[in-house]
Amino acid sequence: MEQKLSYPKHKIKILLLEGVHPNAKGLLEHEGFDVELLSTSLDEDELCKRIKGVSILGIRSKTTVTKKVLEHADRLMAIGAFCIGTNQIDLSEATKRGVVVFNAPYSNTRSVVELAIAEIVMLMRNLPDKIRGMHEGIWDKSATNSFEIRGKVLGIIGYGNIGSQLSVVAEAMGLQVYYYDLEEKLALGNATPCKSLKELLNISDIVSIHVDGRKENTNMISDKEFRQMKEGVIFINLGRGHVVDIPVLKKNIDSGKVRGTAVDVYPQEPKSNNEPFESELKGSPNTILTPHIGGSTLEAQINIGAFVPNNILKFINTGSTAGSVNFPELQLPVLENGHRLIHVHQNTPGLLAKLNGILADKKINILGQYLKTNETIGYVITDIDKEYPSNLIQKMKDIEGTIRVRVLF
Repeated sequence: MEQKLSYPKHKIKILLLEGVHPNAKGLLEHEGFDVELLSTSLDEDELCKRIKGVSILGIRSKTTVTKKVLEHADRLMAIGAFCIGTNQIDLSEATKRGVVVFNAPYSNTRSVVELAIAEIVMLMRNLPDKIRGMHEGIWDKSATNSFEIRGKVLGIIGYGNIGSQLSVVAEAMGLQVYYYDLEEKLALGNATPCKSLKELLNISDIVSIHVDGRKENTNMISDKEFRQMKEGVIFINLGRGHVVDIPVLKKNIDSGKVRGTAVDVYPQEPKSNNEPFESELKGSPNTILTPHIGGSTLEAQINIGAFVPNNILKFINTGSTAGSVNFPELQLPVLENGHRLIHVHQNTPGLLAKLNGILADKKINILGQYLKTNETIGYVITDIDKEYPSNLIQKMKDIEGTIRVRVLF
C-alpha cells in the first residue's frame, strides 16, 4: 500500500527561548511549523513542563538542557543552540535519546574578535578609569599607565575559530601573537604556538581567553596561573565564566598584578534582563564588565538566526545532519518518487543487516542507503520505493537497539 507523507508540519511544535533573533521564528513559520518565541531562559523545572510536546527546541547560552529535561521531552527531535557553545546541553543524553544538536560555530566570531580588540586598546590606555573620572568631574590629562598596543605580546588561550581570527586581526594592528591550545593548531600569519600554558603566561603583556565550556576547564586560570603572569598584565575573558577563578582574579586586580581586566562571561549569570547582576568585580579599577554580549551584534544575531534554522530545516526536510555536534554527519541528496526512512540506533554490530533483512523479507526495493556511526549511535537513511506495507515501521522499531524511527516523506 502507498503510505501518506511525513507528519504534518503545522503539528510540529518549535519552542525558541532567550529572545533569539525573530528572523529564526519567521523562517520556521514560513515552512509551516508552530513556533513559540520567549524572551527569557527557563530554569530546569520550567523547561521540564514546557518541553512536553515540543519537537524542536532553540536556546542560547543561559538555558541548560539537563538529563531531567530530556527525560520529560516526549517528542524532541532536535536542539538548536543559537550560539557557539553547547556545554549547556547534556550531549551524551541527547545522543542516547536520538536528539540531534546543532550550533552556530562561526556566525558571531567576528563580533567577539572586535570586542576583544576594542577592550585591549581601552585597557592598555586605562580608559575605564579615565571615563569614570570624567563622569565624576575629574580631569586627569596624563600619560600615566597609558600605552600603545603596537609591539606588545598578546597571548591567546584557545586557538579555535575566535582565537585564530583574533590572532590575524591583532597581528595586523602590530601585536606580537602567541597562542596555546591543547590540540595542535596551524598558526595563522606570524603567530607562534607555545608548548605550555606556563610559557604563554610568562611572556604575555595581554592574556585573552577563548576556550570552550567543558567541565575540565573549570578554574583553569587560578592562583598558580596568575602567579605565572607578568606584573601589570592585561587580562581578558570572553570565553566561559567558569574558566576563571573570580575571587582569585579579584585578589590580583586589587594587588595590581592585573593592571586591566575585561570580563564578559561569569560563573553565575542573570536569567533575564530583569534580574540584577552581582559580582565581586564590580567597582574594580580599570575593569570592563559586559553582560555576555561578545556575540551580541545585529550582524551576528541575523547570521545565527538564519544559520541554525537552516540546519534544522535540512534535518527535518531531508534527514541531513551536516553541522551537528553530536550525530554522525550525513549530507543527503534530494529524493524523488520514493520514501526516506530514518533509523537511529545504538552502535552495535549487525544492526544494519537486521534492518536490511526486514526490507528484503518485505520485498522492498532500496533506492539508496546512507550510514554513518560514532562511538554511541548509528544513523542510517534508507530510500525505498513508494509502496511499502503498513507494518514495516513497527518492524523497524522492534529491532533491538533502536532509538528512533522516522518516516521523512
